[in-house]
This record gives sequence, C-alpha cells and structure tokens, in this order.
Amino acid sequence: MSTATAAEKIVTEALSLAPQARAFVAERLIESLDAVSGEELSPAWREELRRRCLEMDEGLVVLRDAGEVFDRARAALA
Repeated sequence: MSTATAAEKIVTEALSLAPQARAFVAERLIESLDAVSGEELSPAWREELRRRCLEMDEGLVVLRDAGEVFDRARAALA
C-alpha cells in the first residue's frame, strides 16, 4: 500500500468518527507537527492545551486577531 493510499484510508476512517474523537485526532496530529523532534509535551501542558481547546469549542473565550493584539501591545509600549 502506498503512503498516499494509507493516508487516504486513515482520513476516511477518521471522518467516520464522532466530532469529539475527530477533534482529538486532529489535535494529536497538529501537536506532532509543532513538537520539537525527540521532545514530548509534559502532561501539564497537554492538559492546558485540551482545556484551552475546549474553551474555544464551547465559546467560553473571545478570540482576537493576532495582528490587532500585537498592534495594541506595540502601542502600549510606545
């Protein structure tokens, strides 16, 4: 089986999961891209990421545009 075929099979299977399970799989895949090679996230940091993702999913936090946040920070420092 080719890598592309294996990837398509995984995606097809993942899309059949419940939304919460798909979010978990997506989170783990994204973590694997961001992680420094050979280092794993600590359990505390994993829990913090899950908590923050849950807050965003449930609409409990207000998300702000990064550009606006940085502009306000620069203005505050000037």
